[in-house]
Amino acid sequence: MPQRRVVTGRSQEPRQRFAEELRLLRAEKGVSLRELAERLGWDPSQFGKLENGHTLGGPEVVQALDQFYGTPGLLLALWELAMADPTQFRERYRRYMVLEAEAVSMWQYSPSLLPGLLQTPGYATELLRQGGLKGDELGAQVEARMGRREALLRDDCPRYRAILSEAVLRTPLQEPDEWQGQLEHLELMSHRLNVTIQVLPMSVGLHGLTNTHTMFLRGPSGQTVAWVETGYSGELVQETAAVEHLQLRYDRVRDLSLSPDESRQFIERMLEEAPCEPST
Repeated sequence: MPQRRVVTGRSQEPRQRFAEELRLLRAEKGVSLRELAERLGWDPSQFGKLENGHTLGGPEVVQALDQFYGTPGLLLALWELAMADPTQFRERYRRYMVLEAEAVSMWQYSPSLLPGLLQTPGYATELLRQGGLKGDELGAQVEARMGRREALLRDDCPRYRAILSEAVLRTPLQEPDEWQGQLEHLELMSHRLNVTIQVLPMSVGLHGLTNTHTMFLRGPSGQTVAWVETGYSGELVQETAAVEHLQLRYDRVRDLSLSPDESRQFIERMLEEAPCEPST
């Protein structure tokens, strides 16, 4: 089949095409970013980031733009294509990794899995294998994940707090000795001066981050961003208001959690209860 000929001269990459369309429509309308913000009631920086491709925003703002420009459904359709593009997750994650490497402090909540920064090779291997990786690709990904852990051990290490749902510690690995090693590693890390580990008991019930893996990163400039992830996608949240909203939820979860000392004792109890590899 012959390759489709590009006739518009516009980008064929969904995210870039969405941003390009936004710039063209605003130019045709003859309004500035500030005027656009005043008409629609959003911050001017939000529209600037949309037009630069730094964010995709949400459906509400896109629908408002469709109405303002008189393009019913066009921008929303382009937005949906951009959101569904699998390359977007990889690009956002690369940006996140840069910010993580530069962070001076990090705080995280994990509802179902151990954070990558606290995983052992055995935990990472089983988790990534369940995700379909194998062979050399699996080995490379495990090695890369172990490399990330070094950030917590270097001389200028960042401050790091992890709140783990109790469910995380009650979901063992298939190999008892690997699970034992993972719990021992958690207990060891909890003694580091730059690391704080807390456990959120399942008895607290539902809360604001029940199904949301969330990591906050504070950079050298003092700006804080958040990475929010489900099992299938992730989003880098940079808008101040959105980050503050997530931070409020995180603070409430922290208030419900066991203290660091109580959490260490909980991990030690889990170690005592962990099944041992049968002797031969």
